[in-house]
Amino acid sequence: MRRSLLPALVTAALAVGAGLTTLPAHAAAPRLTAAFAKTSSWNSGYGAQFTIANSGDAAATGWKVEFDLPAGTTVSNSWNSTRSQTGQHYTFVNAGFNGTVAVGATQSFGFNVGGGLGEPLNCTVNGQSCQGTSTPSPSPSSTSSPSPSPSPSPTPTPSPTSTGPVVEVSTAAQLTAALAAAAPGRTVRLAPGEYHGAFLAQRPGTAAAPITLTGPRTAVLVNDGPAGDAPDCPVPTAGWDPGYGLWLYGAPYWNLSGFTVKDAKKGVVLDASPHVTIDGLYVHHTEDEGVHFRRSSADGAIRNSVVEYTGLVQPGYGEGVYLGSAGSNWGCHGNTDGVDRSDRVLVENNRIGPYVAAEAIDVKEGTSGGVIRGNTFDGRGVSGQNSADSWLDVKGFDYLIEGNTGTFAAPGTFANGYETHNPATTPAFPNGCGNTWRDNRSDLGGVGGYAIKITSVSACTAKPNRVYASNTVTNAVSGLTNVPVTP
Repeated sequence: MRRSLLPALVTAALAVGAGLTTLPAHAAAPRLTAAFAKTSSWNSGYGAQFTIANSGDAAATGWKVEFDLPAGTTVSNSWNSTRSQTGQHYTFVNAGFNGTVAVGATQSFGFNVGGGLGEPLNCTVNGQSCQGTSTPSPSPSSTSSPSPSPSPSPTPTPSPTSTGPVVEVSTAAQLTAALAAAAPGRTVRLAPGEYHGAFLAQRPGTAAAPITLTGPRTAVLVNDGPAGDAPDCPVPTAGWDPGYGLWLYGAPYWNLSGFTVKDAKKGVVLDASPHVTIDGLYVHHTEDEGVHFRRSSADGAIRNSVVEYTGLVQPGYGEGVYLGSAGSNWGCHGNTDGVDRSDRVLVENNRIGPYVAAEAIDVKEGTSGGVIRGNTFDGRGVSGQNSADSWLDVKGFDYLIEGNTGTFAAPGTFANGYETHNPATTPAFPNGCGNTWRDNRSDLGGVGGYAIKITSVSACTAKPNRVYASNTVTNAVSGLTNVPVTP
């Protein structure tokens, strides 16, 4: 009987073995987690960052982080993501440049919270818990131990001279080298830390393959200059450091996201660099202006950023965001038929101020077609020097200014919320004309005259400025505007 059972046992064992070999193969898949960390805090809010990590065995091609905030607590701005909100529930979807999370790699986005110190609740990433969930492997139907599967090889970190799509940098020397070697489609990613130096980018991206410089808020660019003999006009010159925190010169199609620029003569300067997007930067403590679109740096954008504490040395020249150049400077910066045509720049969802010593935004003559939308202007600290006494001075034409919120409180010198001026230029432009204000909310702190002061109606008869009734004002000495309101 024992001998007669052996064939059956062998047959059963073979059947079990056959069953093991026919189990479906494990499908490679990403496994994402999202780690929350505060990067700064104040009495009524904080700054924070989520880091999305992939511990799976396949790259993720997109991510979506969702969470709830306690009642009364809100996200005021964000960067490196697209944000949406339903009540207290927030959703953040990757931006176009940071959706891929390679095996063993990370991506991040940041945001500021106001109205309280409550932290995110019920966090999910791509529908799963942000802490991650383990997927058990199928149990074999045999007591024998299967051979261990090889662990995925870690993705190597490229050096600053890598020709791959991502260059990781952690020192000033590496950053300088990476900017000099930048090529279309490449991403230069900053590690946390301070980078001291004169950082200049002169390599162009393309519409299909822009160049990206990105990093967390804790990656900080500092320029300890200026130094050397300056040329007659600002152009990159051996032995001269202009003191700019980051300078793009002849470098179109760049994306700048997430990092900080501080303690510089000027924060970020774009010269002859159209199609540049600034998203989620923190620019502060600059001697002059914070961000300058100059020398026909048209069709760009600055969004979801914070600019504060500018004009520390020259208060009248401490604008938060500066679009174009004064006509008196076109001899240097007028590179489009003698004019600085930094046109069609989008300024959206930024916080500008407090302690921006000149205007939050200065729109210079000869520029046109920009959109200034959804920003928060904090007028504390405006100096009044060099006629800097409003949130926004519009000398350009055909701008749309909508959905902004402006406030003023002491200290500072404040005349009106928004002003227009009509400087004469050669060639002539309808400077200060054809601009539109809609849905703006202004609190003039009991000091400012008009929310929207149109300096001259007669100068703009062919292209009048329009102030719509959807604008509102409180605490104004004189009222909403000095011109008839458009229904």
